Amino acid sequence: MPGDPAFRRLLFYLLAGTRGAFNRLLILRYLRQNPVNANKLATDLKLDYKTVQHHIKILEQNGLIVSSQKGSYGAVYFISPYMEAEYSILEEIWAKVDKTSKETK
Repeated sequence: MPGDPAFRRLLFYLLAGTRGAFNRLLILRYLRQNPVNANKLATDLKLDYKTVQHHIKILEQNGLIVSSQKGSYGAVYFISPYMEAEYSILEEIWAKVDKTSKETK
């Protein structure tokens, strides 16, 4: 298994082990392809703006995303260089979460 074990544990906690984890997964996967501001993110993912703001705060505090203008309205968010380097862990989590969601349908 590639990657930093501590970062791997953090990702599993934030993206699979907590309430709101699925939304954070969606946000990270979206931002990898489409760096956008919180409003566009909420619109495109069909999530409440306040919910997106909450998840952005958590992702930013844990070093998974970075902002073009920290704390500024309209700031564009990107996945962090470290998250990009360890992105295979996110895809592993996504595969597990996606498989689980299909089994419960």
